[in-house]
Amino acid sequence: MSIVAWLLQPLLFLLVLGPGLQTLSAASTDGVDLTTFMFPGVICMALLYSAMFSAASLVWDRELGFLREMMVAPVRRSSIVLGKCLGGVTIAVSQGVLVLALAGLVHVPYDPVLLLGVFGLEVLIAFTITAFGVMVAICIKQARTFTSVMQLFVLPMMFLSGALYPVAELPDWLRLLNRLNPLTYVVDPTRRLVFDRLDISEAARHRLAPGVTWWGWRVPSFVEVGIVLALGLAMLAVAIFRFTRTE
Repeated sequence: MSIVAWLLQPLLFLLVLGPGLQTLSAASTDGVDLTTFMFPGVICMALLYSAMFSAASLVWDRELGFLREMMVAPVRRSSIVLGKCLGGVTIAVSQGVLVLALAGLVHVPYDPVLLLGVFGLEVLIAFTITAFGVMVAICIKQARTFTSVMQLFVLPMMFLSGALYPVAELPDWLRLLNRLNPLTYVVDPTRRLVFDRLDISEAARHRLAPGVTWWGWRVPSFVEVGIVLALGLAMLAVAIFRFTRTE
């Protein structure tokens, strides 16, 4: 049931909102179907939701007293954190694979290189977001508080990442927030992978997948991947540090 609930909102964006807005956006997408444009962002959204809320199990374990039993067990506390992260990654990636399987419905080819590339990015996204969720969960005592805090982060990250709209002509203040949003650096390489396998015009690429730029320099995909990986490792290190000092 939880799998269906986590998938529901991203699929509503892809299969309901996208077709519903297609008639309004047709003139500005240069012949690219809106659902095709949204597909990479929806994959990232599905991973974001499932990875974030998978980390909530740590808060539930604390409320039910199970966490105390794990902490007195003869295992390293860092192993508990790593286990939670790996469990969250597994759940999130499984959600992402389900969305990826819908590629043909939105005119994205089942190209082996594309599928493997997107799968690799899914693992990276799931790891970083789960590490963030676990880091926050360690500092929170009640599940209701965790849910509220996660919603506070999830919606801004989702809407500011460019998952649902092009970022080529954003106002300066939105462009700044977009560049500061970690999710931007996974949406962009995922969309770049998809668009590289599509037969579309250069005008459409420039409008819909302009890439992330810093002072006029387009950030390469490997730099974006490095940023996301570094953030994930840093947050995992913080989570382990905080958890090993928890009484």
